Amino acid sequence: MLQGLPGTPRAAAEAGRRTRHKNPTAVTRRTFLADTGMGFAGLALGSLLAQDGVLRAQEPAWSPPDGRPHFAPRAKSVIWLFMIGGASQMETFDPKPELNRWAGKTIAETPYAAALDSPYLKKNLREFIEGLHKVHPSVFPMQVGYSKRGESGIEISDWWPHLGECVDEIAFVRSMWTTDNDHGAQLQFHTGRHALEGFFPTIGAWVHYGLGSLNENLPQFVVMGTPLADCCGGTEAHGADYLGPQHAGVQLKADPNDPLPFASPGPDVYREEQLAEFELLSTLGSLAGVQYADDPALAARIKSYELAYRMQMAVPEVFRFDQETAATQALYGLDNPTTAEFGRQCLAARRLVERGVRFIQIYHGSNGGAGSWDAHGGLKAGHSALCAQVDQPIAALLKDLKARGLLDETLVVWATEFGRTPGAQGADGRDHHPYGFTVWLAGGGIKGGMVHGATDELGFHAVEDRHYVTDIHATVMYLLGLDARRLEIPGRKRLEIDYGQPIRQIIA
Repeated sequence: MLQGLPGTPRAAAEAGRRTRHKNPTAVTRRTFLADTGMGFAGLALGSLLAQDGVLRAQEPAWSPPDGRPHFAPRAKSVIWLFMIGGASQMETFDPKPELNRWAGKTIAETPYAAALDSPYLKKNLREFIEGLHKVHPSVFPMQVGYSKRGESGIEISDWWPHLGECVDEIAFVRSMWTTDNDHGAQLQFHTGRHALEGFFPTIGAWVHYGLGSLNENLPQFVVMGTPLADCCGGTEAHGADYLGPQHAGVQLKADPNDPLPFASPGPDVYREEQLAEFELLSTLGSLAGVQYADDPALAARIKSYELAYRMQMAVPEVFRFDQETAATQALYGLDNPTTAEFGRQCLAARRLVERGVRFIQIYHGSNGGAGSWDAHGGLKAGHSALCAQVDQPIAALLKDLKARGLLDETLVVWATEFGRTPGAQGADGRDHHPYGFTVWLAGGGIKGGMVHGATDELGFHAVEDRHYVTDIHATVMYLLGLDARRLEIPGRKRLEIDYGQPIRQIIA
């Protein structure tokens, strides 16, 4: 509504920029200040070079993305499900019967003692505190049974009976690895960089930056569930860093009564009053947009105000779950206290996809600390309860998307920051394990009913078709029609590992 008016702050900012650069030989304020710092000789030289076009010729030929994919996409949207704390690969999607056979023995006493001398043990490890997490020698048996599911006969644990009905839609990647053996790996999974290196744009922010909007009334990067603890990256796990705040995830709450916890006008504010407030902000922004036409922070703030107004009008309808049939609500487990919370988030994700939202990131298991999936003790009790909370809703999401013809254009990713050790920690737990774990993908261009990669017989090391976490990023980007190398930012050199490689074996 506000965006189309000629007096909106964004329009004013654009007009200011056009006026600002109308004269191609004009010396900008930034150039003038730089020249002044070099003295009068530098000022004269800068002026002469500008007249000769030398300075302009040296400027990089770069332009921001135009919102179009670089090549034909296979998917339009991504639903990113992240289990906080480190889910055990052995008790979820990579069963290891050899753990039961050698339970109570040390790893050195098994035929798989070579795992203790593997070059991967130190080669890929970068510790915050050396020795804080270690190899636990006593083999810990699986805490749940497993069975073959679907026509593909893929083995998964018995804690996933509903998802077991969907395995023929899923590609399981059992050979993931990362370098952080503490919960900074949560941030690393989303940015591709070790937490010691600082904050970087996340996968959701890159998608937002590269493809822009399909629906101007809703955020294109939505976050649901409780974010990570500050010790593990906090909101930076859905942040945009140098891409700018306009590309960061927007937190929504799957609550029909309060879907915008950080942007709600309040129940006592009339719509007419709210519109008047935004029109005033628009007028003030117009004035500031002309005066500070090149200020990206101001432009992002203006854009956020405009989006906030449109969101306040459009978001509540997304969370009107009473518009769904009783059968659909039951499918997601909204009638069960165990599954209701995560079920609402998964159902909201489907409704957001229907309305053109590009990237929906859902956290599960945040407890204000490292995460509920962090099973240093009581693994059987903890994981069985956590799986029960998410199994039915995730299966419902896949089934519902498929029934509505949306699964082919929606990529669903299930991930966690690392796995758990084959050895026992204490009496009944497993420690952090970055050397081998499982992620799965379904929908949007993925070849279902398959397993790619493998860990060794104890689930210790990824040994076949090993994949660093950014290979998942690269696969997502590829299926969305994006070439990450064409999303370079001037002055922000990325490393080769940042890009990753699409996992082509799982692409249909």
